[in-house]
Amino acid sequence: MTDAAWRTERGPEARAPRSTYRLQIRPSFDLHDAASAVDYLDALGVDWLYLSPILPSRGGSDHGYDVVAHDRVDPARGGEAGLAAVADAAHGAGLGVLVDIVPNHVGVADAAQNAWWWSLLQLGPDSPHADAFDVDWEVTGGKVRLPVLGGPLEEAAAAGDLRVEHGELRYFEHRFPLAPGSAGDDDGTESDAHDVLAVHERQHYELVHWQRADAELNYRRFFAVNELAGVRVELPGVFDATHEAIVGWIREGLVDGLRVDHPDGLAQPGAYLRRLAGATGGAYVVVEKILEGDEPLPPHWRTDGTTGYDALADVDRVLVDPAGEAPLDALDARLRAETGIPGPTDWPELIHGTKRGIADGILRSEVLRLERILREPRPAGAADALAELLACFPVYRSYLPAGADHLEAAARLARGHRPDLAATIDALLPVLGDAGDPVAVRFQQTSGMVMAKGVEDTAFYRYTRLGSLTEVGGDPSEFAISVDRFHDRQVRRHAAWPHSMTTLSTHDTKRGEDVRARIDALAEIPERWSIELDGLRATAGSTGDGPFDALLWQAVVGAWPLERERVHAYADKAAREASVSTTWTAPDAAFEARMHAVIDRAYDDPAVRGRLDAFVEWLAPAGWSNSLSAKLLQLTMPGVPDVYQGSELWETSLVDPDNRRPVDLALRRRMLADLDDAVLRGEFPATDATGAAKLLVTSRALRTRREHPEWFTRYRPLDIAGEAARHAVAFDRGGVVAVATRLPVGLAARVGAVPGSSAPAGAWGDTAVLVSGGAVVDLLTGRRFGGDADGEERGGELALAEVLATYPVALLAPAASAPGGPGSDDSAGRGEEVAR
Repeated sequence: MTDAAWRTERGPEARAPRSTYRLQIRPSFDLHDAASAVDYLDALGVDWLYLSPILPSRGGSDHGYDVVAHDRVDPARGGEAGLAAVADAAHGAGLGVLVDIVPNHVGVADAAQNAWWWSLLQLGPDSPHADAFDVDWEVTGGKVRLPVLGGPLEEAAAAGDLRVEHGELRYFEHRFPLAPGSAGDDDGTESDAHDVLAVHERQHYELVHWQRADAELNYRRFFAVNELAGVRVELPGVFDATHEAIVGWIREGLVDGLRVDHPDGLAQPGAYLRRLAGATGGAYVVVEKILEGDEPLPPHWRTDGTTGYDALADVDRVLVDPAGEAPLDALDARLRAETGIPGPTDWPELIHGTKRGIADGILRSEVLRLERILREPRPAGAADALAELLACFPVYRSYLPAGADHLEAAARLARGHRPDLAATIDALLPVLGDAGDPVAVRFQQTSGMVMAKGVEDTAFYRYTRLGSLTEVGGDPSEFAISVDRFHDRQVRRHAAWPHSMTTLSTHDTKRGEDVRARIDALAEIPERWSIELDGLRATAGSTGDGPFDALLWQAVVGAWPLERERVHAYADKAAREASVSTTWTAPDAAFEARMHAVIDRAYDDPAVRGRLDAFVEWLAPAGWSNSLSAKLLQLTMPGVPDVYQGSELWETSLVDPDNRRPVDLALRRRMLADLDDAVLRGEFPATDATGAAKLLVTSRALRTRREHPEWFTRYRPLDIAGEAARHAVAFDRGGVVAVATRLPVGLAARVGAVPGSSAPAGAWGDTAVLVSGGAVVDLLTGRRFGGDADGEERGGELALAEVLATYPVALLAPAASAPGGPGSDDSAGRGEEVAR
């Protein structure tokens, strides 16, 4: 099917997907493999494929965000033929294609792989690509500082580690070009250390010790990653060159929409999105924008919405018991006191400290560059004041002139923290508030870096009372939200950004959705969790850092069972990111030895393993209940739901790179076929470790959204009445009704039962969801409600004891439109959309 035919068949709604499925494209799973998966994804109910970056990236890169060229599809990922195969397969099945793009930066870890960077290093400011990079040439006298050395330059030359070889300057595996005429002899080979140093001196770059990057780097990076250099897409020529292939994919009908990575790093995100819309003819575009609290997405942006982290936070928090907050705070305070771990437990105070540490530490070079470009005379203490304002900025960034109120809020907070800097702060405000001032432009780019590194990559690993709350896009100080608040946010989402993406897991989430769902249940049992944690620490030992012990054991409990090496890798990253008991730059060998010994005892010590197994066996059904509820809410709430690869079964990944592990699609293909066959026989999967129940929920919700968009045209909260009303959430999307269980441990406790994946007998009592009336069919089980045997309609109360008798969730559709539903007596008459 041609692109034009596909769009004609789908009609005017074809521009926006009804759902997406994210695939990580890499050499081991390339575009041809993705094309081969289309039939499975089509059967699952997916509307569009959503591909990770496919431009050429650094050799060996599994993620693709270190792009090294922009003129073609990465041959290692399938090349042009692979993209054509995906497009043909997808469009032939009526599916669209969404591709992730990276406009903010390029990979420069291996200069020889990036022609632009190689040219910049070879020719300096005279390179035809010099304007593409954000380099401060003046501070170094026309050189790019490259922080690659492990010791003094002279020692590297004397040892032969720095050498001229084959017309290049080399340092171990690193290769750098030589400026024309700068080599010491005809063949470009130098053997004398003094001559090597002389050659180095004649280059347009300066090799320096890696530790100097924090304060002395002179090119903009992606956050603090030296190997990712910022690109100036605000320049029309750079935009055109970096989007040559991308725009071509859209115009040629190969790709239907784009996901924009890290727009906050750009000088002018709004202008960039306008230019992108113009170049692509207004293609569907979502942006990876992290919103803080109730911060709105800039309404003037030419985008269809975010990539869904805001939705993730809503779903997680409506499933958390607010009663657990105070006891978990008390547990955290006790653990800190017992192990002597200092530091604030108030979230705003904590992140002020971590952000200020980033501004004074790994991003000091950005602060100093801001100071350097201030007009003379610079106010006294400008760098100190700039760092304080960055630490106090309440959101990732502003988009001047929009967001000036955030700058004022930061200034008020900064004056409170540092009254000695009040005069300097006041002097800086007119500059930082001027949208056209280069200082203001760069400050906005920098504030997002400081927030990301100080909060997501530091504070999230220190604030450990409930690990599921420290997730990308979430505010950990917001412990839980009420059902009413959840509804309010979805009403706003539907009204303002109906095509914004929603998600539960991504390649960047700190924990997979089902790990968080199980951890969420701990908020219902804070006293029990305190006892279990104490028991695990008593038998397995402590790392000596009580709050980290809590974080580690929550990860283990949330993902159990899992391979030993995955826990070790998670612990290494989590502890070093927290930077309390060990760090990346100065690892504490004694602490890390204790940490890994604790992990090994979870596998090798029968007492520890037995306690862990018993607790997880007791807790897992509550986690499964939360998981199915979260999945149904996310798949049916306003927005475009994304399913991260493999998460149609239990998704128990930890932080990257764990969440980028290969996915067994062949297994999922077989399970879906077996599930569909079983449903036709009236057999439904148990909610157990296989994840088949989640596959049922995912496939039925996706198929319904794709085949019945007319059932998803509004958002209307539904009332729950009765003695267990607080344990459910329900809404009407205009044709289908979603009903989900919340707080399953407390629900079971109402009748003295242990947690179950579905409520035990009697737990719901007289609780009912109030609907508008008419017979409905649960698309998950095929059961009919709201009418008698003759089909006569009854009132609008549906007893949850009946509706949620099989699963903790229900997806109710009008019986007249979906007769019988899957597996019911009259299932032969149902449409293909229900149980294809």
